[in-house]
Amino acid sequence: MHEILVEKWLISGQWWRVAVFFASVLVSLIAGKLARFIMEKSAKRSGESGRKWVGVILKCLSKPAIFLSFTVGWWLGASILSELNRELAGILDIVLKVLTASAFGYAFYSLVDVIDYYLAGLAKRTNSKVNDVLAPLVSKSIRITIFVIVTLNVAQVVSGKNITTILASLGIAGLAIALAGQDTIKNFFGSLVILADKPFEIGDRIIVDSHDGPVESVGFRSTKIRTLEGHLVTVPNSEMVNRTVQNIGKRPYIRRLAQITITYDTPLEKVGRAVEILKEILKDHEGMVQDLPARVYFNEFNDCSLNIIMIYWYHPPDYWKYMEFSERVNMQILKRFNAEGIDFAFPTQTLYLANDEKRQLALKMLDSNVA
Repeated sequence: MHEILVEKWLISGQWWRVAVFFASVLVSLIAGKLARFIMEKSAKRSGESGRKWVGVILKCLSKPAIFLSFTVGWWLGASILSELNRELAGILDIVLKVLTASAFGYAFYSLVDVIDYYLAGLAKRTNSKVNDVLAPLVSKSIRITIFVIVTLNVAQVVSGKNITTILASLGIAGLAIALAGQDTIKNFFGSLVILADKPFEIGDRIIVDSHDGPVESVGFRSTKIRTLEGHLVTVPNSEMVNRTVQNIGKRPYIRRLAQITITYDTPLEKVGRAVEILKEILKDHEGMVQDLPARVYFNEFNDCSLNIIMIYWYHPPDYWKYMEFSERVNMQILKRFNAEGIDFAFPTQTLYLANDEKRQLALKMLDSNVA
C-alpha cells in the first residue's frame, strides 16, 4: 500500500514534499550536532573562566540538543508531508507528539544535573554529611518522576485515552509489579530508615558482616562499601537495616590491649619493675584521654609465661598516628626491658628427668606372689 501511495505522489508531482521532509530531518540532525559541539566548547570555556554555573547549564543542554533539533526538523517536514494524505497526517501527528514529549522529557532529565551540582555544593558547605546522602536521593527522585510523567504522556498519546483511564487499567498490572518488585520496595524503605536513623554517613568506615571499609554511597536500592582490600561491596538496604553495623568512623578513640609476657624465672622484684616501666612509658602519653588513663597490671599466670596486661586509649582516632605512637611504645619497652635484664617469654616445653632432686621417682616393688 505504501508503494502505491509513493507512486501516486510521484505521478501527481508531489514528490518534492517527500524530499523536503527528508531534507528537513537531515538538516535538523546536522544543526543538532553543530549545536551540541558549540555548547560543549562554550561549557568548557565557561568552566575554565570561573563561570561554572553557565558551564554546567550548557553541558546539560548539549545532551538533548540533537534530539530537540530532530523533533523540530520532523515538525517542519511533517507539516508539509501531512497534506498528502489524511491517514498519513494522523500518523505523523502521533509520532510528533511522542517525539515532543520524549525530547522535552530528556531535556528536563538532563537539567537535573544542575540540581545535582547545586546540592553537591550545598553539601560541601555544611559540616553534616547527611546532605551527602540526601543529594543523590533527591536527584534520583526527580529523575524517576520525570520518567513516569513522560511515560504516561506517551501512553496517553499512543492509546488515545486519558491518564485516569490508563492508571485504572494498570491496577491489576500494578499489583503484579508490586509483588514482583517487593524487594525493591523493601530496599527503598530501607534507604529511608538509614536516612532517618543515620547509623552511618558517607565516608564513615563501617563493618557489616565481614565487610570492612568506608561507605561510598547510599542509594534507593543499596549501600556501597569500598573494602580495605579495594573491593566494592554492594549491600541491599533491606539487609543493611537488619544487620549489626559497627561504625568505626564514629569511635572517639582507639583502644590498645596488649599482653606483655615475661619468663617464669623472672624474680619478683623484676616483675614489679616491669610493671613500673610500662606505667612510666605510658604516663601522660600522647593522645591520652583524660578520663581514661593507661592501665597496667600483672594479671595472669599463663602456661609458659607471666602475663602483664597493658591498656591505653589514643585520641583522636587517627589510625596511622596511633600506629606510629604504638611503634614508639614498643621500641621503648624493648629497650628498657633489655636494659633491666627482663626476658620476654615465648612458648616453651619443660621435660623433667626421673630421679630429679626436687621430684624423686619412687618405685614400689610388687610381691612376685601377687597375681
